[in-house]
Amino acid sequence: MPANDQPPLWLRPEQGTRGPKPAHSWRDVALAAIRIADAEGLDAVSMRRVAAALGAGTTSLYRYVSKKDEVLELMGDEVQGELRNTALPAGWRDGLRTIARSLREVCLRHLWFANVLAGRAIHGPHSLRWRERTLSAFDGMDLGTDEMLAALGTLSAFVLGHVLGELADGEAARRSGLSHDQWMDREGEYGPMIMDSCAYPRFTRVMIEAELPHAADRQNRGFEAGLDRVPAGIAAHLPA
Repeated sequence: MPANDQPPLWLRPEQGTRGPKPAHSWRDVALAAIRIADAEGLDAVSMRRVAAALGAGTTSLYRYVSKKDEVLELMGDEVQGELRNTALPAGWRDGLRTIARSLREVCLRHLWFANVLAGRAIHGPHSLRWRERTLSAFDGMDLGTDEMLAALGTLSAFVLGHVLGELADGEAARRSGLSHDQWMDREGEYGPMIMDSCAYPRFTRVMIEAELPHAADRQNRGFEAGLDRVPAGIAAHLPA
């Protein structure tokens, strides 16, 4: 098994330097792992499972990657390749909205991806092109690099936070067997006791007046409402 002090994945030759030519590519490894994660979740991805999906032995997979973390890097980079046709409109505010919607869409298409994206940055070719595209939203604004990174980091934190909430709600429904509406109805039985206690006047007002938690499209509406506020907050910290 290769040593842990190998150079970064993206500095190593994809086909290796010794032995016969490998039968597969990094992309083959990534796609096999993505199929497993899409079907069974990220925990199901292992060197053994990926090798089996490729029709190879586990040992032979180490010709391509040295550990599971590198498989995750390949997966994350491959999924970011799905963003390659994202065109940003003129204006940084609309550009950030497009970035956010595109990220949410790909995270909901690959339910494991948000966890990978929230980790350390990936520097594969697709990831670098996407990073370059997102930075282009600020072209012509004469901003410092730290200002741009802070803005994009704020946007990413909002998207990932919202997506993880959506995924957690779906997982809760799967575990409990209750849809969101069924859960709300059950929790509603507790409502009169909360209101009659008079101990939570602000939350009582929310229970009486709020419409969003009951809306069929609450996830989309909540996302768009939050997304309207993110550029406004970023704008408050940009130079005039």
